[in-house]
Amino acid sequence: MMEVVRRAAPLLVAVLAVSGCSGSHPSAGTTTRPATVRRSARPAPPPRRPERLAAVPAGTLPAAVQDAAAAPLPGGRGVALAGGLTAADVSTDGIVVVSPAGAQARPGRLPGALHDAAAVRLGPLVYLFGGGDGVRQLDSIVRIDPVTGAAEAVARLPAPSSDQAAAALGGTAYVVGGYTGSAWLDTIVAWRPGSAARVVARLPTPLRYAAVAAAGGRIVIAGGSRPDGTASDAVLSFAPGQHRVKLLARLAAPTTHAAAAVRRGLVYVIGGRGATPETPTTRIVSVDPRTGRMRAAGRLPQPLSDLAAVPVRDGIMLAGGRGPAGTVATVAELQPVRAPHARAMQATANVYAADGPAMLRGPARTALPRIYVPNSDSDSVDVIDPRTFRIVGHFPVGGLPQHVVPSYDLRTLFVTNDTGNSLTTIDPRTGRPGRTIPVQDPYNMYFTPGGRYAIVVAERMARLDFRDAHSFRLHRSLPMPCRGVDHIDFAADGSYLLASCEFSGQLVKIDVAGERVLGTLTLRAGAAPQDVKLSPDGRVFYVADMNANGVWLVDGARLRVLGFVATGRGAHGLYVSRDARYLYVTNRGAGTISLISFRTRRVVRTWHIPGGGSPDMGNVSADGKVLWLTGRWSREVYAISTSDGRLLARIPVGAGPHGLCVWPQPGRYSLGHTGIMR
Repeated sequence: MMEVVRRAAPLLVAVLAVSGCSGSHPSAGTTTRPATVRRSARPAPPPRRPERLAAVPAGTLPAAVQDAAAAPLPGGRGVALAGGLTAADVSTDGIVVVSPAGAQARPGRLPGALHDAAAVRLGPLVYLFGGGDGVRQLDSIVRIDPVTGAAEAVARLPAPSSDQAAAALGGTAYVVGGYTGSAWLDTIVAWRPGSAARVVARLPTPLRYAAVAAAGGRIVIAGGSRPDGTASDAVLSFAPGQHRVKLLARLAAPTTHAAAAVRRGLVYVIGGRGATPETPTTRIVSVDPRTGRMRAAGRLPQPLSDLAAVPVRDGIMLAGGRGPAGTVATVAELQPVRAPHARAMQATANVYAADGPAMLRGPARTALPRIYVPNSDSDSVDVIDPRTFRIVGHFPVGGLPQHVVPSYDLRTLFVTNDTGNSLTTIDPRTGRPGRTIPVQDPYNMYFTPGGRYAIVVAERMARLDFRDAHSFRLHRSLPMPCRGVDHIDFAADGSYLLASCEFSGQLVKIDVAGERVLGTLTLRAGAAPQDVKLSPDGRVFYVADMNANGVWLVDGARLRVLGFVATGRGAHGLYVSRDARYLYVTNRGAGTISLISFRTRRVVRTWHIPGGGSPDMGNVSADGKVLWLTGRWSREVYAISTSDGRLLARIPVGAGPHGLCVWPQPGRYSLGHTGIMR
C-alpha cells in the first residue's frame, strides 16, 4: 500500500481563484481518448523577476498533519486543507481552513479518513482526488465547500490511486502520477465538473509524490519518486493543447515529497526530501515555466517534506509537513525579502533621534510638567509635580484604569479605563480631566504612524480595534490569534507592529496599513511577554518576559528570536534613555532596574530599590535625568536618578498604580502607550 513513513502536510483543502497550484497529490487512470481542453482566451502574463523568499511564522494547525490535500481560498485569503496523516500516522477526515486570522476546523468531514490525496479549487469549491486510507487506494472525486466543510463524492477517477498531485488550469483539474497499491502511474488525468475523468497525456516515467503547479498556461511537474526507488531531478512541462510532456529543466538534486506553488508567474518548489525517508531539505527553488530557468529562492526555517504550499494574497502559505522530529503543526507564510527595505533598516541611525533631552515640540512645549498615575485598583488618577515630588491633583475615572496615553498630536492625554469601557481625556495644559469617551475594553492604546487611527488593545476581547484617532468611531476590529494581547511597538518604517500576548507566550506581527496578521511567534512554553521596544537602529525588538525573568531579542522582519538577556525576576517595563544608549528594564518581582546596553546587548548595571519594591511601568523625564516608575504592588511611585540609580523619592499613591505617564516628553509625535515617541 502507500508508504506511511513519509511527509507531513496539514489536513486541508485549499481554493484559489488564480490559475495554478494545488498541494502535492495527483490521480491515477487507465488509457482513454484525450479529453477536449478549453484554453483561456487571454494569455498569461510573463513571469516576473525571481524573488528571494523567507518564512514568517503564521500560527499553528489544530493538530500536526502531513500529506494533506491543499487548495487556495478565493481571492488568496488562505488555504483549505483536507485529510492527511496525524502525528500517530493515522488518516484523518478533517477539513481545516487556514487564514491570517488563524486555523479553524470546519464542522463538515470528508466521506472517510484519507491521506495522500490531491486537491484543486474550481470556482468557489474545492475538489479532492483519490487518496488512501491505509488499507486501499480510492477513486472518488470529492467536492468540498470550504465555507461549511460539506463534502460529497461527485465523480470517479479512471482508477483508484493515491500519492498523486494536481493543479487547475482553465477550469480543468489535472491529476499527475500516483500509485494504485501495486504500480506507479505515468498518467496525467484531466477532469471538469460534469464530465468524465480521462487520461490526456503520459509522463516519461511513472511518478509518485511529484510537486505540481500550473503557470504560464502549462502544468509544471518537479521531481517525484520513481518505480526503481530513486527520486527524480526532472522538471517537466505539459501544455494541455499539445498532449505531450517535455523536459523543462533539472533540479540541483533529486527531490520527492516536495510542494509547489505559483507566485508572480514563477513556480516555487519547496522543501521535499531525497529518495530515502528522514532526509528533508530546506531548499526553495524558483522555476520559470517558459524558459526553464531555475534559481535558488531562499530556505525554510527547518527541513520539511510532505508539506502543503498554496499561494495567498501576499506570499505562499505553508502548512504542516514532516520534519526531522516528525509531523508538524506549523503554519508559515513565504514572503519576499525586500532588499531595499533591508538596506533602509540598516541605514537607520536612531529612531529616537527626535527624543533627546528637552527636545520638546508643538503642544508639548506648553504642557504642564506632571506625572499622571492611573491607580488600577482604586479607579483614580493621581497627579504628581515632578519638581516637588508631591501629589497636586487627584480625580476619579472609570473602572480599572490601566495606562495614561499621549495622543499622536501631543494635544491630549487619555486614561484607558479597561472595565469602565471608556477613555477619560486630560488637558495637559492644566492637568485636569475632561470628557469621557465610550470605548470597549481599552486595556492599552497606540496610534498608527501618521496618526489616522488609534489602536485600542482590547485584551479580554482578544482583538485590536482600529478607531478614528479623533472621533474614536470604530473602523475595524482585528481578531488576535493569541491570548492576552497587551503591548505593542512599531518597526522603524511603521510598516508593521509587534504585539505581545501575555497568556499564550506569543508575539503577533501585524501589517499596519493592511490591518491584518502577518504571523505569530511563540517564544517558549510558559512565556509571559510584556512590554515591547524597538532598538535605536531599528534592527531588534526587545520583549520583556515576566516568567522568563529577562528580555528576548527578536528580529521583527523575519519574526525569529535572536537571543535572550537575563535581567531579573518579573521583567516587565522597557524604556529608552534620552541618549538612546540604554534600555531600562523594570524587574517587578526582584525590585530592581536593569540597564541593557544597546551596543553590546548586555546588562551593564542593575539598580536596587532600597527596602524592595515592585517597579512596573513609567517613563523618562524630558531632560533624561529621572526615571519615573510605578510600584505596582506597593501603592507608590519611584523617582530614580538616571546618573547613578539613586532613589530620589518614594511617593505614596492609590492602589495598584500601573501605566504612569511622564508629560511632556520630547518627540515629533506619540505612538501611544505611556509615551512611545518618535
